Amino acid sequence: MNVLNFNFDSQPIKDTKKEVICGVVGSGNLEVLVSPLADSAKSNFIIDTSVTGFDHIWKAVLQDFSDRYAVGGLEFKINDMGATPAVVSLRLSQAINILEDELHG
Repeated sequence: MNVLNFNFDSQPIKDTKKEVICGVVGSGNLEVLVSPLADSAKSNFIIDTSVTGFDHIWKAVLQDFSDRYAVGGLEFKINDMGATPAVVSLRLSQAINILEDELHG
């Protein structure tokens, strides 16, 4: 397994103590686990992936996600089994939607 770590500046999410899990680890898919961080200005991503050589793609997808959503103060642990960038974006967006639903619900 290839382990990648990325940190990005991002607008802080509303104060949350919630944790979220989204997706399924399987061929061509991934699982996202979201938990709160102490630093509310940064988002942290830890990716365990079966694929090597795509660090620059991961960085671009995660930077775009951190720019589009207020995810400062969150850590994302991603268990990947070869998901495409579109699936990565979808799962991350789903995780944020679940988190926001729980905050408002």
